[in-house]
Amino acid sequence: MANISTTYMGLSLKSPVIAGSSGITSSVRQIAQLEKAGIGAVVLKSLFEEQINMEINHLISSGNDNSAYPEAEDYIRNYTKTHSLNKYLEFIAEVKSTVSIPVIASINCISSSDWINFAKDIAKAGADALELNIYELPQDRNREADYYEKKYIEILKKVKQAINLPISVKISPYFTNLVRMVDQLYANGAAAVVLFNRFYEPDFDLETLEFASSEVMSSPSDLSRCLRWTGIVKGQLPAVEIAASTGIHDGYAAVKQLLAGAQVVQLCSTLYLNGPDVTRKIEMEIVEFMDKWNFDTIDDFRGRLSYAKIKSPDVYERAQFLKYFSNK
Repeated sequence: MANISTTYMGLSLKSPVIAGSSGITSSVRQIAQLEKAGIGAVVLKSLFEEQINMEINHLISSGNDNSAYPEAEDYIRNYTKTHSLNKYLEFIAEVKSTVSIPVIASINCISSSDWINFAKDIAKAGADALELNIYELPQDRNREADYYEKKYIEILKKVKQAINLPISVKISPYFTNLVRMVDQLYANGAAAVVLFNRFYEPDFDLETLEFASSEVMSSPSDLSRCLRWTGIVKGQLPAVEIAASTGIHDGYAAVKQLLAGAQVVQLCSTLYLNGPDVTRKIEMEIVEFMDKWNFDTIDDFRGRLSYAKIKSPDVYERAQFLKYFSNK
């Protein structure tokens, strides 16, 4: 039978299928169920500094007038941030004591000091690795494009200097030169990159004329963009480990990402829609594919269809155009 074990950021995994950061990975019980279903590793739900700050502002605004006691606001800020961080650290320790699979923590911060402080405490809590969930919407017309790129690198470098854990960086597709961005992250110490971050997108409710959010869950059709960039990045930067994320709902989508060069694939929406047991089904489909083609290990076919391995790599850029217009 095919062997689907692999490695990711130096960690040994029994499967290339891992659970991405989500509400599902905020529960010890659900993480234990994922381990039972065969998941290779889990990325814990992100610790969001912005969410902590919203809670702080809510507490301050809903309380009594503290204007005469400025130290009261400082106490609320420090207590709330410390309390939220401690809860996350306790959660890491509880998960580590419950499951045997690798546990990857995740943080999303605003201030540079908290990236470092949170990372140091997370490393002490026993996490096996850390995923930096970085995103800032490039909407300021007065900012140069490289401002945002440099910010990613600065955050990574500071965290890398502060801890010894392997670090992955979860990024968006919105870069002028995505391959160069990944290259810079790798050169500055990233053990892996996660392609891509999925955001809540805007929509409008025409019945109320109010702001709303679009579909939260991904669909199988969302696979294509990540598949393209996984193949291109891996083809040009073979040393970089990639965690492919978004649109992976079955084993065949997982196989495609592995063929493009992904080291692992992250599941999220399909876990919400189908429960933890979908992991077992996805892994069985990977094994069926491997048996069909007589592949013994994941490395036997990983990257086989990357940008560097296929005869006409330009299909990564023009595939849809050629398919649509070839018979016109």
